[in-house]
Amino acid sequence: MKNILIASLLLITVSSFAQTKKAVFIIIDGIPADLIERLNAPTIKEISKGGGFVHAYCGGEKGTYDETPTISAVGYTTILTGTWVNKHNVWDNDGIKENYNYKTIFRYLKDIDPSKKIAIFSTWLDNRTILCGDGLPETNNLRFDYAFDGLELDTVHYPHDKNADYIKYIDDTVSTVAGEYIKANGPDLSWVYLEHTDDMGHRYGDSKQYYDAIEAADTRIKKVWDAIQYRKKQFGEDWLIIITTDHGRDSSGHNHGGQSDREKNGWIATNAKNLNAEFKTDPASQADIMPAIANFMNISIPKENAMEIDGTSFIGTISANKPTTKLENGKITINWNAVTKEGNAKLWLATTNNFKTGGKDEYKMVAEIPLSKQQAIIDVSKMPSAFYKIVIETPTNILNRWIAVK
Repeated sequence: MKNILIASLLLITVSSFAQTKKAVFIIIDGIPADLIERLNAPTIKEISKGGGFVHAYCGGEKGTYDETPTISAVGYTTILTGTWVNKHNVWDNDGIKENYNYKTIFRYLKDIDPSKKIAIFSTWLDNRTILCGDGLPETNNLRFDYAFDGLELDTVHYPHDKNADYIKYIDDTVSTVAGEYIKANGPDLSWVYLEHTDDMGHRYGDSKQYYDAIEAADTRIKKVWDAIQYRKKQFGEDWLIIITTDHGRDSSGHNHGGQSDREKNGWIATNAKNLNAEFKTDPASQADIMPAIANFMNISIPKENAMEIDGTSFIGTISANKPTTKLENGKITINWNAVTKEGNAKLWLATTNNFKTGGKDEYKMVAEIPLSKQQAIIDVSKMPSAFYKIVIETPTNILNRWIAVK
Protein backbone atom coordinates (compact mmCIF):
# COMPACT_ATOMS: atom_id res chain seq x y z
CA MET A 1 0.00 0.00 0.00
CA LYS A 2 2.86 2.33 0.88
CA ASN A 3 4.51 1.67 -2.49
CA ILE A 4 1.26 2.37 -4.33
CA LEU A 5 0.92 5.69 -2.49
CA ILE A 6 4.51 6.68 -3.34
CA ALA A 7 3.96 5.76 -6.99
CA SER A 8 0.77 7.83 -7.10
CA LEU A 9 2.53 10.84 -5.60
CA LEU A 10 5.35 10.51 -8.14
CA LEU A 11 2.81 10.36 -10.98
CA ILE A 12 1.11 13.52 -9.72
CA THR A 13 4.47 15.28 -9.43
CA VAL A 14 5.57 14.29 -12.94
CA SER A 15 2.18 15.33 -14.38
CA SER A 16 2.42 18.76 -12.76
CA PHE A 17 5.77 19.37 -14.42
CA ALA A 18 4.51 18.11 -17.79
CA GLN A 19 1.42 20.27 -18.06
CA THR A 20 0.53 21.03 -21.64
CA LYS A 21 0.90 24.75 -22.30
CA LYS A 22 -1.72 26.42 -24.44
CA ALA A 23 -2.43 30.04 -25.25
CA VAL A 24 -5.09 32.31 -26.67
CA PHE A 25 -4.85 36.01 -27.42
CA ILE A 26 -7.86 38.22 -27.98
CA ILE A 27 -7.75 41.56 -29.79
CA ILE A 28 -10.74 43.85 -29.26
CA ASP A 29 -10.49 46.66 -31.71
CA GLY A 30 -9.79 50.31 -30.95
CA ILE A 31 -10.05 50.79 -27.18
CA PRO A 32 -7.71 53.12 -25.27
CA ALA A 33 -6.62 52.04 -21.80
CA ASP A 34 -8.56 54.78 -19.99
CA LEU A 35 -11.87 53.21 -21.05
CA ILE A 36 -10.97 49.69 -19.95
CA GLU A 37 -10.02 51.12 -16.58
CA ARG A 38 -13.16 53.23 -16.26
CA LEU A 39 -15.95 51.07 -17.70
CA ASN A 40 -17.58 47.89 -16.46
CA ALA A 41 -15.35 45.08 -17.75
CA PRO A 42 -15.61 42.34 -15.12
CA THR A 43 -14.09 39.56 -17.21
CA ILE A 44 -10.99 41.56 -18.12
CA LYS A 45 -10.64 42.66 -14.51
CA GLU A 46 -11.04 39.09 -13.22
CA ILE A 47 -8.35 37.88 -15.60
CA SER A 48 -6.09 40.76 -14.54
CA LYS A 49 -6.49 39.93 -10.84
CA GLY A 50 -4.99 36.53 -11.52
CA GLY A 51 -2.11 38.04 -13.48
CA GLY A 52 -1.87 41.71 -14.31
CA PHE A 53 -2.97 44.75 -16.31
CA VAL A 54 -0.57 47.25 -17.87
CA HIS A 55 -0.60 50.13 -20.32
CA ALA A 56 1.11 49.02 -23.55
CA TYR A 57 1.92 51.60 -26.16
CA CYS A 58 0.93 51.19 -29.80
CA GLY A 59 2.48 52.77 -32.85
CA GLY A 60 6.19 52.39 -32.12
CA GLU A 61 8.18 55.28 -30.69
CA LYS A 62 7.02 58.67 -31.86
CA GLY A 63 9.52 60.46 -34.08
CA THR A 64 11.87 57.49 -34.45
CA TYR A 65 12.66 54.96 -37.19
CA ASP A 66 9.98 52.57 -35.89
CA GLU A 67 7.09 55.05 -35.63
CA THR A 68 4.07 53.04 -36.74
CA PRO A 69 0.55 54.09 -37.80
CA THR A 70 -2.05 53.38 -35.12
CA ILE A 71 -4.23 51.52 -37.62
CA SER A 72 -5.87 48.12 -37.17
CA ALA A 73 -4.02 45.76 -39.54
CA VAL A 74 -0.76 47.48 -38.64
CA GLY A 75 -1.32 46.85 -34.94
CA TYR A 76 -2.42 43.24 -35.47
CA THR A 77 0.78 42.54 -37.40
CA THR A 78 2.94 44.09 -34.70
CA ILE A 79 1.21 41.84 -32.16
CA LEU A 80 1.66 38.79 -34.40
CA THR A 81 5.34 39.37 -35.24
CA GLY A 82 6.73 41.38 -32.32
CA THR A 83 8.06 43.96 -34.79
CA TRP A 84 7.10 47.49 -35.84
CA VAL A 85 6.11 48.64 -39.29
CA ASN A 86 9.65 49.37 -40.48
CA LYS A 87 10.08 45.59 -40.48
CA HIS A 88 6.73 43.89 -41.10
CA ASN A 89 5.75 46.49 -43.74
CA VAL A 90 1.98 46.51 -43.10
CA TRP A 91 1.20 50.22 -43.31
CA ASP A 92 -2.58 50.23 -43.66
CA ASN A 93 -5.68 48.04 -43.84
CA ASP A 94 -5.63 48.00 -47.65
CA GLY A 95 -2.99 47.42 -50.29
CA ILE A 96 -1.00 45.26 -47.88
CA LYS A 97 2.44 44.07 -48.99
CA GLU A 98 3.61 42.30 -45.85
CA ASN A 99 7.22 41.21 -45.39
CA TYR A 100 6.84 37.57 -44.36
CA ASN A 101 10.51 37.31 -43.40
CA TYR A 102 9.31 38.57 -40.02
CA LYS A 103 7.42 35.51 -38.84
CA THR A 104 4.20 35.41 -36.86
CA ILE A 105 3.91 33.50 -33.59
CA PHE A 106 1.89 30.87 -35.47
CA ARG A 107 4.80 30.17 -37.83
CA TYR A 108 7.30 29.91 -34.99
CA LEU A 109 5.07 27.35 -33.27
CA LYS A 110 4.53 25.28 -36.41
CA ASP A 111 8.25 25.46 -37.25
CA ILE A 112 9.23 23.69 -34.05
CA ASP A 113 6.28 21.27 -33.96
CA PRO A 114 3.99 20.90 -37.00
CA SER A 115 1.67 18.70 -34.93
CA LYS A 116 0.61 21.65 -32.77
CA LYS A 117 -2.89 22.88 -33.52
CA ILE A 118 -3.58 26.52 -34.35
CA ALA A 119 -6.95 28.22 -34.67
CA ILE A 120 -8.36 31.61 -35.58
CA PHE A 121 -11.78 33.11 -34.86
CA SER A 122 -12.12 36.43 -36.62
CA THR A 123 -14.61 38.91 -38.00
CA TRP A 124 -12.14 39.86 -40.72
CA LEU A 125 -10.97 37.23 -43.26
CA ASP A 126 -7.75 39.10 -44.10
CA ASN A 127 -6.39 38.42 -40.62
CA ARG A 128 -5.84 34.81 -41.68
CA THR A 129 -5.36 34.99 -45.43
CA ILE A 130 -3.07 38.03 -45.58
CA LEU A 131 -1.65 38.97 -42.18
CA CYS A 132 -0.95 35.37 -41.15
CA GLY A 133 -0.36 34.30 -44.75
CA ASP A 134 -2.45 31.13 -44.57
CA GLY A 135 -1.46 28.81 -47.42
CA LEU A 136 1.03 31.21 -48.99
CA PRO A 137 4.41 29.98 -50.26
CA GLU A 138 6.01 32.99 -48.52
CA THR A 139 4.95 31.54 -45.15
CA ASN A 140 6.04 28.01 -46.04
CA ASN A 141 2.36 27.22 -46.67
CA LEU A 142 1.30 27.80 -43.08
CA ARG A 143 -2.14 26.28 -42.53
CA PHE A 144 -4.56 26.87 -39.69
CA ASP A 145 -6.00 23.67 -38.31
CA TYR A 146 -9.29 25.45 -37.69
CA ALA A 147 -10.56 28.77 -39.01
CA PHE A 148 -13.86 30.49 -38.33
CA ASP A 149 -13.82 33.76 -40.21
CA GLY A 150 -15.06 35.67 -43.24
CA LEU A 151 -18.58 36.26 -41.96
CA GLU A 152 -18.40 39.87 -43.10
CA LEU A 153 -18.74 38.44 -46.63
CA ASP A 154 -21.93 36.55 -45.74
CA THR A 155 -24.57 39.17 -46.51
CA VAL A 156 -27.38 36.61 -46.43
CA HIS A 157 -27.06 35.77 -42.74
CA TYR A 158 -25.49 39.11 -41.81
CA PRO A 159 -27.05 41.78 -44.06
CA HIS A 160 -25.05 44.98 -43.85
CA ASP A 161 -26.74 47.94 -42.20
CA LYS A 162 -25.65 51.54 -41.77
CA ASN A 163 -25.32 51.22 -37.97
CA ALA A 164 -22.96 48.19 -38.25
CA ASP A 165 -25.25 46.02 -36.14
CA TYR A 166 -24.24 43.14 -38.42
CA ILE A 167 -20.71 43.38 -37.01
CA LYS A 168 -22.15 43.07 -33.50
CA TYR A 169 -23.97 39.88 -34.51
CA ILE A 170 -20.81 38.54 -36.17
CA ASP A 171 -18.81 39.24 -33.00
CA ASP A 172 -21.47 37.36 -31.02
CA THR A 173 -21.11 34.35 -33.31
CA VAL A 174 -17.31 34.49 -33.46
CA SER A 175 -17.00 34.57 -29.66
CA THR A 176 -19.58 31.80 -29.21
CA VAL A 177 -17.83 29.51 -31.68
CA ALA A 178 -14.44 30.35 -30.17
CA GLY A 179 -15.64 29.39 -26.70
CA GLU A 180 -17.28 26.19 -27.91
CA TYR A 181 -14.33 25.09 -30.05
CA ILE A 182 -11.68 25.84 -27.41
CA LYS A 183 -13.74 24.01 -24.78
CA ALA A 184 -14.17 20.92 -26.96
CA ASN A 185 -10.81 20.79 -28.74
CA GLY A 186 -8.26 22.89 -26.87
CA PRO A 187 -6.09 24.07 -29.79
CA ASP A 188 -2.54 24.91 -28.74
CA LEU A 189 -2.59 28.54 -29.95
CA SER A 190 -5.61 30.61 -30.92
CA TRP A 191 -6.38 34.17 -31.99
CA VAL A 192 -9.82 35.67 -31.36
CA TYR A 193 -10.59 39.01 -33.00
CA LEU A 194 -13.64 41.21 -32.23
CA GLU A 195 -14.41 44.33 -34.28
CA HIS A 196 -17.64 46.01 -33.16
CA THR A 197 -16.02 48.36 -30.65
CA ASP A 198 -14.04 50.07 -33.41
CA ASP A 199 -17.13 50.59 -35.54
CA MET A 200 -18.96 52.26 -32.66
CA GLY A 201 -16.00 54.49 -31.93
CA HIS A 202 -15.81 55.67 -35.54
CA ARG A 203 -19.54 56.39 -35.69
CA TYR A 204 -20.21 57.88 -32.27
CA GLY A 205 -16.88 58.72 -30.61
CA ASP A 206 -16.89 58.75 -26.82
CA SER A 207 -20.54 57.93 -26.28
CA LYS A 208 -22.99 55.53 -24.73
CA GLN A 209 -23.03 53.47 -27.94
CA TYR A 210 -19.26 53.07 -27.86
CA TYR A 211 -19.14 52.33 -24.13
CA ASP A 212 -21.93 49.76 -24.43
CA ALA A 213 -19.97 48.03 -27.21
CA ILE A 214 -16.89 47.80 -24.96
CA GLU A 215 -18.90 46.28 -22.14
CA ALA A 216 -20.53 43.84 -24.58
CA ALA A 217 -17.07 42.80 -25.77
CA ASP A 218 -16.18 41.92 -22.20
CA THR A 219 -19.16 39.52 -22.04
CA ARG A 220 -17.97 37.89 -25.27
CA ILE A 221 -14.50 37.39 -23.80
CA LYS A 222 -16.14 35.52 -20.91
CA LYS A 223 -17.16 32.76 -23.32
CA VAL A 224 -13.49 32.07 -24.05
CA TRP A 225 -12.43 32.54 -20.43
CA ASP A 226 -15.06 30.04 -19.27
CA ALA A 227 -13.82 27.54 -21.86
CA ILE A 228 -10.27 27.92 -20.56
CA GLN A 229 -11.41 27.34 -16.98
CA TYR A 230 -13.14 24.17 -18.14
CA ARG A 231 -10.01 22.92 -19.95
CA LYS A 232 -7.82 23.62 -16.94
CA LYS A 233 -10.15 21.75 -14.61
CA GLN A 234 -10.93 18.78 -16.85
CA PHE A 235 -7.57 18.25 -18.55
CA GLY A 236 -5.03 19.92 -16.24
CA GLU A 237 -3.73 22.13 -19.05
CA ASP A 238 -1.73 25.28 -18.34
CA TRP A 239 -3.45 28.14 -20.21
CA LEU A 240 -2.26 31.64 -20.97
CA ILE A 241 -4.79 34.26 -22.02
CA ILE A 242 -3.83 37.72 -23.23
CA ILE A 243 -6.41 40.42 -23.96
CA THR A 244 -5.30 43.54 -25.80
CA THR A 245 -6.21 46.15 -28.40
CA ASP A 246 -4.65 47.24 -31.69
CA HIS A 247 -4.77 51.01 -31.11
CA GLY A 248 -6.38 53.72 -29.02
CA ARG A 249 -8.40 56.69 -30.26
CA ASP A 250 -8.09 60.44 -30.55
CA SER A 251 -9.44 62.79 -27.87
CA SER A 252 -12.97 62.66 -29.33
CA GLY A 253 -13.02 58.87 -29.55
CA HIS A 254 -13.82 58.93 -33.28
CA ASN A 255 -10.51 58.48 -35.04
CA HIS A 256 -7.07 56.92 -34.87
CA GLY A 257 -3.96 56.50 -37.00
CA GLY A 258 -1.77 59.24 -35.52
CA GLN A 259 0.65 59.56 -32.64
CA SER A 260 -1.38 61.36 -29.98
CA ASP A 261 -1.08 59.99 -26.46
CA ARG A 262 -4.56 58.48 -26.46
CA GLU A 263 -4.16 56.89 -29.90
CA LYS A 264 -1.00 55.20 -28.59
CA ASN A 265 -2.44 54.28 -25.19
CA GLY A 266 -3.05 50.55 -25.56
CA TRP A 267 -3.08 47.95 -22.81
CA ILE A 268 -2.54 44.28 -21.98
CA ALA A 269 -4.54 42.13 -19.55
CA THR A 270 -3.34 38.61 -18.77
CA ASN A 271 -3.64 35.74 -16.32
CA ALA A 272 0.13 35.09 -16.54
CA LYS A 273 1.77 34.52 -13.17
CA ASN A 274 5.46 34.92 -13.94
CA LEU A 275 5.37 38.59 -14.94
CA ASN A 276 8.71 40.38 -15.08
CA ALA A 277 10.08 43.93 -15.13
CA GLU A 278 8.93 44.55 -18.71
CA PHE A 279 5.32 44.24 -17.51
CA LYS A 280 5.78 45.87 -14.15
CA THR A 281 7.51 48.97 -15.52
CA ASP A 282 4.61 50.81 -17.17
CA PRO A 283 4.32 51.05 -20.13
CA ALA A 284 4.97 47.78 -21.93
CA SER A 285 4.33 47.66 -25.69
CA GLN A 286 2.08 45.70 -28.01
CA ALA A 287 5.25 44.26 -29.60
CA ASP A 288 5.91 42.43 -26.31
CA ILE A 289 2.99 40.04 -26.80
CA MET A 290 4.53 37.73 -29.39
CA PRO A 291 7.76 37.05 -27.43
CA ALA A 292 5.71 36.63 -24.24
CA ILE A 293 3.61 33.89 -25.85
CA ALA A 294 6.77 32.27 -27.21
CA ASN A 295 8.34 32.32 -23.74
CA PHE A 296 5.27 30.83 -22.09
CA MET A 297 4.94 28.05 -24.69
CA ASN A 298 8.68 27.30 -24.73
CA ILE A 299 8.91 28.20 -28.41
CA SER A 300 12.58 28.45 -29.31
CA ILE A 301 13.17 31.34 -31.72
CA PRO A 302 16.38 31.11 -33.80
CA LYS A 303 19.00 33.69 -32.84
CA GLU A 304 18.98 35.46 -36.22
CA ASN A 305 15.21 35.97 -35.84
CA ALA A 306 15.40 36.94 -32.18
CA MET A 307 17.87 39.68 -33.13
CA GLU A 308 15.07 41.32 -35.16
CA ILE A 309 12.24 41.16 -32.61
CA ASP A 310 11.42 44.57 -31.16
CA GLY A 311 9.34 43.40 -28.22
CA THR A 312 10.57 41.96 -24.92
CA SER A 313 8.81 39.05 -23.26
CA PHE A 314 6.90 40.17 -20.17
CA ILE A 315 6.71 36.56 -18.99
CA GLY A 316 9.64 34.72 -17.44
CA THR A 317 13.23 35.69 -16.81
CA ILE A 318 14.87 38.59 -18.64
CA SER A 319 18.27 40.14 -18.00
CA ALA A 320 17.68 43.58 -19.52
CA ASN A 321 15.09 45.76 -21.25
CA LYS A 322 14.39 49.34 -22.42
CA PRO A 323 17.36 49.80 -24.81
CA THR A 324 18.24 53.19 -26.30
CA THR A 325 20.93 54.32 -28.73
CA LYS A 326 22.37 57.63 -29.85
CA LEU A 327 24.93 58.43 -32.55
CA GLU A 328 27.04 61.53 -31.99
CA ASN A 329 30.52 62.54 -33.21
CA GLY A 330 31.27 59.09 -34.60
CA LYS A 331 30.31 57.26 -31.41
CA ILE A 332 27.21 55.25 -30.55
CA THR A 333 26.05 55.42 -26.94
CA ILE A 334 24.03 52.32 -26.00
CA ASN A 335 21.96 52.22 -22.82
CA TRP A 336 19.76 49.55 -21.27
CA ASN A 337 18.03 48.78 -18.02
CA ALA A 338 19.73 45.89 -16.20
CA VAL A 339 17.02 43.73 -14.64
CA THR A 340 19.73 41.61 -13.06
CA LYS A 341 23.27 42.69 -12.19
CA GLU A 342 24.72 39.29 -13.07
CA GLY A 343 26.32 38.35 -16.37
CA ASN A 344 27.61 40.24 -19.38
CA ALA A 345 26.10 42.01 -22.35
CA LYS A 346 27.53 41.14 -25.75
CA LEU A 347 27.14 44.02 -28.18
CA TRP A 348 26.81 43.26 -31.87
CA LEU A 349 26.81 45.73 -34.75
CA ALA A 350 25.92 45.45 -38.44
CA THR A 351 25.63 47.98 -41.24
CA THR A 352 23.59 45.65 -43.43
CA ASN A 353 19.88 44.81 -43.48
CA ASN A 354 19.94 41.59 -45.49
CA PHE A 355 17.39 39.96 -43.15
CA LYS A 356 14.72 42.12 -44.78
CA THR A 357 15.09 40.17 -48.04
CA GLY A 358 15.69 36.75 -46.49
CA GLY A 359 19.47 36.99 -46.19
CA LYS A 360 21.91 37.12 -43.27
CA ASP A 361 23.40 40.24 -41.78
CA GLU A 362 27.10 40.72 -41.19
CA TYR A 363 27.29 41.25 -37.43
CA LYS A 364 30.51 41.99 -35.59
CA MET A 365 30.80 41.70 -31.81
CA VAL A 366 32.15 45.11 -30.78
CA ALA A 367 32.17 44.75 -26.98
CA GLU A 368 31.36 42.51 -24.04
CA ILE A 369 30.80 44.27 -20.73
CA PRO A 370 29.02 43.62 -17.42
CA LEU A 371 25.26 44.07 -17.62
CA SER A 372 25.41 46.16 -14.47
CA LYS A 373 27.17 48.99 -16.33
CA GLN A 374 23.99 49.62 -18.33
CA GLN A 375 25.90 51.61 -20.93
CA ALA A 376 28.50 51.20 -23.62
CA ILE A 377 30.09 53.65 -26.03
CA ILE A 378 31.13 52.23 -29.41
CA ASP A 379 33.48 54.13 -31.71
CA VAL A 380 32.17 53.80 -35.27
CA SER A 381 34.20 56.63 -36.77
CA LYS A 382 36.09 54.07 -38.84
CA MET A 383 32.84 52.34 -39.87
CA PRO A 384 30.95 55.26 -41.43
CA SER A 385 27.47 54.24 -42.54
CA ALA A 386 23.99 55.68 -42.98
CA PHE A 387 22.58 52.68 -41.12
CA TYR A 388 23.50 50.64 -38.05
CA LYS A 389 21.81 47.67 -36.39
CA ILE A 390 22.77 47.25 -32.74
CA VAL A 391 21.98 44.07 -30.81
CA ILE A 392 22.41 43.61 -27.06
CA GLU A 393 22.73 39.91 -26.29
CA THR A 394 22.22 39.10 -22.61
CA PRO A 395 22.25 35.73 -20.81
CA THR A 396 18.45 35.36 -21.13
CA ASN A 397 17.15 37.71 -23.83
CA ILE A 398 18.13 39.79 -26.85
CA LEU A 399 17.40 43.48 -27.49
CA ASN A 400 17.85 45.48 -30.68
CA ARG A 401 17.89 49.06 -31.93
CA TRP A 402 18.45 50.70 -35.29
CA ILE A 403 20.16 53.96 -36.13
CA ALA A 404 19.23 55.50 -39.46
CA VAL A 405 21.29 58.57 -40.25
CA LYS A 406 19.16 61.23 -41.90
